[in-house]
Amino acid sequence: MIAGAAWPDDALEVGRIADAWGVKGWFRVQAYAPQPEALLASRQWHVRPGESGVAPRPASARRIPQVLQICEAREHGSGLVAHAEGIDDRSGAEALRGARIFIARSSFPATRADEFYWADLIGLTVVNRQGETLGVVAGLIDNGPHSVLRLSQEGVAGEGAPGAGVETDERLIPFVAAYVDGVDLAGRRITVDWGLDY
Repeated sequence: MIAGAAWPDDALEVGRIADAWGVKGWFRVQAYAPQPEALLASRQWHVRPGESGVAPRPASARRIPQVLQICEAREHGSGLVAHAEGIDDRSGAEALRGARIFIARSSFPATRADEFYWADLIGLTVVNRQGETLGVVAGLIDNGPHSVLRLSQEGVAGEGAPGAGVETDERLIPFVAAYVDGVDLAGRRITVDWGLDY
């Protein structure tokens, strides 16, 4: 554990601690991304207490630290398990139950030219080849073979934008080369081969 470490300005929530695993201080982690490279690569996890509705922590649980120094994290079954410095027994791991995990975006592993972290795509404006605005990326869906962009129509239709009168609140576009012409992270824009009436 690291006392008093500064909270990073670029912190992104990437998962949560599900429960203790074994008796030596290890804990199960529920990653939010299908490929949890950031969790596996980062050795410093910033944590906050979980929200209500998550399995309750034991009454005797210690206060959740703000930062965990990760000794080891690895895939196990369909999830992850991890061990942090200073968490040496089951009760220490149980005290972390429900904690939300944040990692500085600047510490994520680098991607190849044609790869993107979902977190970097959220909020980008999507336009088609004709320059018509289709929406803003509100999230992504992992359907196995590929991801799907989930676009919000809020602020697009009905404000004089092309496509005014579109009745749906969201649009889904497969995030594959057949439909995506390019991603401009600096320009906050994704260009696609997709019609307003699709």
